[in-house]
Amino acid sequence: MVRQTTDRELETRLDINRRRKGDPMKKTERYRKLIESRDILVCPAIYDCFSAKLAESMGFGAIGISGAGISNSFLGQPDVGFMNLGDNLTVTRNIVRSVDIPVTGDADTGYGNAVNVYHTVRLFEETGVVGINIEDQVSPKRCGHLEGKQIIPQAEMVKKVEAAVAGRKDPDFLITARTDAATFAGVDEAVKRANAYIDAGADIVYPDGILSEDDIKRFVESVHGPVRINMGFVIRKRPTTPLISFKTLEELGVSVVSFARMAPAAAIAGMRNAFAVVKESMERGEVIEKPELVADFKEITELMGLPGFLELENRFLTDEVLKEKYES
Repeated sequence: MVRQTTDRELETRLDINRRRKGDPMKKTERYRKLIESRDILVCPAIYDCFSAKLAESMGFGAIGISGAGISNSFLGQPDVGFMNLGDNLTVTRNIVRSVDIPVTGDADTGYGNAVNVYHTVRLFEETGVVGINIEDQVSPKRCGHLEGKQIIPQAEMVKKVEAAVAGRKDPDFLITARTDAATFAGVDEAVKRANAYIDAGADIVYPDGILSEDDIKRFVESVHGPVRINMGFVIRKRPTTPLISFKTLEELGVSVVSFARMAPAAAIAGMRNAFAVVKESMERGEVIEKPELVADFKEITELMGLPGFLELENRFLTDEVLKEKYES
């Protein structure tokens, strides 16, 4: 019979590995310190290892995974509740492994009732994320920028938050409670829910779809806990959170600002431009080169960690094998 590793043994191994790497502080602690800093934390939302490693290489101190980004890129589906817990955990685990900076996960509605949320938190914590956000939408949920959203009763969400707090093993694992109430029930309802979620143990609250700078100010001043704001698209059909400078948001008292859809939108635009050049080359019957539209091969391999892999080969492969691989 295979003996199960106890929680204490697992925690001890993690602590040993962390000390070996010269990092005396857990990622969850590092992330909390970023949240508690007087400076606003600008946290790009990413959706795969490319976007995660690029954000890290450009100096961002933390990143957040976009559930919509995973649904779109991994499943090829709109963000309307098709992504299941297993899909989410698979992508999340790979992203966390690919970078050294703190990463937060997106647990959507928690994948069930409060009891499910308890286990969902435990599974996400095992991936290495420093925290998750759960939202008060009716399941199946949908992207915050889409119409047709519905919210569950406040009391039900309070229980989900309580279960999330009880489910975490690391007390520094961050629980973010998102409310979608502001979009159609108004700021007052969003404030009421946010305060209830904080009272239930949420570490930070996130009002999605808040519609103006004045509403953000009102929300921050009325909520007794840290606030995260997400900057969205300009949508013609209905209003959404406007683009506001980091300096202004910081002055308003916002703790974290994220851009949930920027990375995939930029990637789609970049690929469209590159593919357009290929189509133009086909139509003209000649080669058209626009190197400014793409990253060069060296940049890609370095971003993906090839130099480190080659160092391992030099360290652990014999001279004979290395000679055969690279000199023959």
